[in-house]
Amino acid sequence: MTENQKNLGKLERVELRDVWSDEAQDFTPWLAGEDGLDLLGKTLGMDLEIESQEKRVGAYSADILCINTDDDSRVLIENQLEKTNHRHLGQLLTYAAGLEAVSVIWIASKFTDEHRASLDWLNEITDEKFQFFGLEIELWKIEKSEPAPKFNISAPKFNIISKPNKWSRDFARKSQNESLTPTKILQQKFWQSLKDHGENNGCKLRFQNPRAQHWYNFGAGKTGTKLVALVNSKTQQISVGFEGYDKNATYYFDKIHKYKDKIEAELGFSLNWDRQEDNLRSAISISREGDFTDQSKWPGLHEWIIKNLEKMDEVFRPIVKQIDNPPEFSEDE
Repeated sequence: MTENQKNLGKLERVELRDVWSDEAQDFTPWLAGEDGLDLLGKTLGMDLEIESQEKRVGAYSADILCINTDDDSRVLIENQLEKTNHRHLGQLLTYAAGLEAVSVIWIASKFTDEHRASLDWLNEITDEKFQFFGLEIELWKIEKSEPAPKFNISAPKFNIISKPNKWSRDFARKSQNESLTPTKILQQKFWQSLKDHGENNGCKLRFQNPRAQHWYNFGAGKTGTKLVALVNSKTQQISVGFEGYDKNATYYFDKIHKYKDKIEAELGFSLNWDRQEDNLRSAISISREGDFTDQSKWPGLHEWIIKNLEKMDEVFRPIVKQIDNPPEFSEDE
C-alpha cells in the first residue's frame, strides 16, 4: 500500500442540525444562496435564479420561490430539516396553487413511503408542464478531518427520491402529436435529435423537453434572457443567438451591446445585432443556410448549433450575470 493510499479517508455522515441548527434562519438562507441553488440546479438540470424568500401566499409564506431561466417558469421550493410530514405536504400544494408554480421541489432529511407515493401520484395525474420533485438532503465529511466552517460543508448532497415519470410524459406527448402538422412533428423530432446528440457527446448546455415549434430555448443566466436555436423551413436557414424578451428586452440588449467588440473577439465571428423597440424582443445572432427538413443533414446542423451555442453560453453568461436587474424589478412582484 502506497503512502497516498494510507492517507485516504472515509466518508462520514454529518447530522444536518450540527450545521444548520435552525431551518428558517440557517438552512433556507444557504439553500437560497448561490452555492445552494447551484447544487440544486445541477442535481435537477435547471438554471435557478432566486425571486423571493418567505414569499407571501395569503396568510402563509413559502420558503423559496425561484425562476428557472431555461424557460422562465416558476419553481417553488419547500424545505425541512426533518422527516416529511402531512403539514408540509399541505403547505406545498397550497403554495404551488397560489403562486402558479410549474416545478415544485420538496426537500427533507427523509421521505416517508407515503409522501414519496404522493409526489409520484401528482406527477402521474397532472399536465406534463407541471413537475414535482422530492429530494433528500445529506451532509458528508472526510473521517477524522476537521469540521468545515458553518455554511461551507465540503459535501452537501441531494438524492432524488421522486421525479416526473418520463415514460408516461413521452407517451402523452406522442398522443398529442397525432393532431400536429407534419412540419410541427418534424420540428420536435429535430430538437429531440439535437438533445440526444448533445447529451451523448458531453454538451454543457441544459436541454429541456423538445416541443413542436421552430425554436428551442436555453437559459442564459437571468430572467428575461435566453439562448435560442431557430429553424426556418421557408428560408431554409438556421440561427443561434442570445435574446432579451418581454418588457426588459431592450434593457438587456443595450447593456450587452456595450461589450460588442469584446464579445465578437471572444467568439471569433461577427454577430447580427437586432434591437427591436416595439417588438418586446431583441436578438443577437448568427445564421447559416440549413434545410432542417432534410434529415440526412441533421448531424452537421446539430454540430453547428451546439458548437456555437456553447461558445455563446461561455461568453454571454458571465456578462448577463453581472448586469443589474432592471430598475422596476422587485422580488415581491
